Amino acid sequence: MNNVNPLAKLLAAFILGFVLLLSLDPVSSSVALVLEVALLPFSGLSAHRLWRSLAPVLIAAPFAGIATLLWGRGGGEVLWAWGPWTVSSGNLELAITVVIRVVAVVLPSVILFASTDPTDLADALAQLWKLPVRFVYGALAAIRQLSLMGDDWRMLSLTRRARGIAGARNPVNAVRALGSRSLSFMVIAIRRGSMLATAMEARGFDSDHPRTWARTSLFTYRDGLFVAGAAVIALIAVTAAVLMGEWNFVIH
Repeated sequence: MNNVNPLAKLLAAFILGFVLLLSLDPVSSSVALVLEVALLPFSGLSAHRLWRSLAPVLIAAPFAGIATLLWGRGGGEVLWAWGPWTVSSGNLELAITVVIRVVAVVLPSVILFASTDPTDLADALAQLWKLPVRFVYGALAAIRQLSLMGDDWRMLSLTRRARGIAGARNPVNAVRALGSRSLSFMVIAIRRGSMLATAMEARGFDSDHPRTWARTSLFTYRDGLFVAGAAVIALIAVTAAVLMGEWNFVIH
């Protein structure tokens, strides 16, 4: 999957997400999720990185189900009631459907972009989709700065601790210390951004002249098959829901 063009991954994630959002039913989402999970070994990601990429989705999805369970309007037999909250069989079914749907929609995007280098994506957007080079590579530079900003925050914390001004024990001093550290961090980020903007301008990123490319981005026949595979998964999910009479089109 690492050799697939980033635009093919983007199109595949869009097709799967768009089709699954058209219906709120357990069948299409479940079928799509099973097929997606079956293809995870071919993602090219190690088990550790795969788990780290999926952890936010697996943690966030149950909260969507809990919210639907407590405040949804699914109808059916009342299973539990306490104060303003009423849980019915319809709410429970709807909550499970929402959890499966969230995971099925988000999982392709998480996996596809976890296996994509941001530079390759920027090259594809600028060369194949002809997006403004200044915007694309400006966004790429900003993404590249995220890891450096994390290092800056850790270094700032260690520096303040070495100077003896980070050991706030009561909540008020802890909040003040956090505010002071955040202000210092913002100053560092602004300085780093200004230096990066000056360096990029000096290297001609703001020029109106036609650019040359160190890496050529190509959309090959294999990339087309990759997108077609995503369309087939979406078609199988929709067909299964329709045949079982569970298809529930959300737009009427």
